[in-house]
Amino acid sequence: MAMQFYASPEQIMRDRSELARKGIARGRSAVVLSYEGGVLFVAENLSSALHKVSEIYDRIGFAAVGRYNEFENLRRAGVRMADLNGLSYDRRDVTGRALANSFAQILGAIFTEQSKPFEVEICVAEVGATADDDELYRLTYDGSVNDEPGRMAMGGQAEAITGVLKSDHRPDMSLGDAVKVAVRALGSVGGEGGAARTIAANQLEVAVLDRRRVGRTFRRITGAALTALLDGEAAKAEEPAAGGPETPTTPTEEAQKPTTSAASADLEDKPGNHAE
Repeated sequence: MAMQFYASPEQIMRDRSELARKGIARGRSAVVLSYEGGVLFVAENLSSALHKVSEIYDRIGFAAVGRYNEFENLRRAGVRMADLNGLSYDRRDVTGRALANSFAQILGAIFTEQSKPFEVEICVAEVGATADDDELYRLTYDGSVNDEPGRMAMGGQAEAITGVLKSDHRPDMSLGDAVKVAVRALGSVGGEGGAARTIAANQLEVAVLDRRRVGRTFRRITGAALTALLDGEAAKAEEPAAGGPETPTTPTEEAQKPTTSAASADLEDKPGNHAE
């Protein structure tokens, strides 16, 4: 009869934690921070099809690093959960805190019950009326939740990136300044001999939750708008999208009831199994 090897629960948990941390460290980093006009997401992403930053609901966004297929499953679950609660009760009842708690339960159950944990680190962000009202939640592979103070970095070298954010970030900064701080923080690690890197616009995924909008606040910044931000032409980048009316700054009853959601506009159904 073959002898079964014994491993203590503590050793099993340590091994799972090490596996998850190594998987997350292999991916490129992402930064989330508050600025004067909303919440900014900036991630290093060489793929134009696989997104690390996405919309969850009206005022809630999602960013993640790690294994793409795993955090994409979490994102989709979050979109379905938010839509169900919004339709069953009221759209205002869908909050970032509730979604973060739900993600934490899912990640915690997988970490303790499955043989392999999710190799992911995610952020759930909800934009408020002011920068002080913004909510950023960090969720790790074991289901831990942390409320972050207006800025956070995820990925293998998050501590070094956070150091740059801590010294340069201000909650009242403009969108252009916020993008520059985020890109500078991401470029401060990973260079040869510890030197800073220059990250091109086509290597970045940038999006915002715009607090001036009503209803769905999520929008991506790509192409010429992103290049203008990186070059310091903030006015051009913050213009409303061509072909559509400018969003009113005063909420109306109809504007607060969008007829579409992140699920109906989901164009991100791309398979993958990558560390992003």
